[in-house]
Amino acid sequence: MRTSKKQLEVSATLSFKKTDMDFLRSDRIALLEQIDACGSINKAAKLAGMSYKTAWDSINSMNNLSEKPLFVRTAGGKAGGGTTLTEEGKELVRKYRLIQREHEKFLSNLEDKMLDVDIHNLYRFFEKVSMKVSTRNAFIGKVVKIVKGDKKSEVVLAIQGGGRIIAIITNESVESLALHEGGFAYAIIKANSVMIGAGDGDIRVSISNKLPGTIVKLERNIVTTELIVELEGGNTISAVIPRECDDSLGLAEGGRVFAMFNAASVILGTD
Repeated sequence: MRTSKKQLEVSATLSFKKTDMDFLRSDRIALLEQIDACGSINKAAKLAGMSYKTAWDSINSMNNLSEKPLFVRTAGGKAGGGTTLTEEGKELVRKYRLIQREHEKFLSNLEDKMLDVDIHNLYRFFEKVSMKVSTRNAFIGKVVKIVKGDKKSEVVLAIQGGGRIIAIITNESVESLALHEGGFAYAIIKANSVMIGAGDGDIRVSISNKLPGTIVKLERNIVTTELIVELEGGNTISAVIPRECDDSLGLAEGGRVFAMFNAASVILGTD
């Protein structure tokens, strides 16, 4: 199938990836811009044309994958609370828009040169390279410790806000990922691998990862409860637990809990 310049309009979505997730896309940047303008996630979501849940998931994902916080939440009071961008967040928006303008210039020049292209094969190629995997709990961290055993290694990552994530992976994986102390890596944890412990005191349990935080969102279904816990430093982690466990723990937004997961449940990745 051949086409001419008049029949072809070149366009592409500008996005930046970290691990297998879209870190930045135009819709996420638009959301950050609206948050900066109105100081409210709810209002920003409406102005950006997305649901409140999608907006929550988007900004939490961006914040977790950023080396510095992109936004801060303030509790309610006389001013009613809200969400504001940090200087890092504002600078990220500015740089994205700058790159986007250059990207559009590139596409415009490309369109002028695509006079005779096999569009069918081109689309098939784009479909293959556009495959991606979605997961909500992805964190960037600095490798601060690697302890090698006979077959497996313990890898400790320091994440935003001073928290630490411990992963146990094979020695072969350490080598193939080129992990080393002082380097950076990504930690990925499935939401259904995260357990919740209620209370603000110390919970004695034989599990490697036990991160304290505050519940900022609860969504109850008949069988499960989905919750988002804000950790120290602004990171968030999602968990999906049985509804009966939610009821027995007496969970509520604003409550203090521990997000817990096994070291063997952590998937590590590098750029």
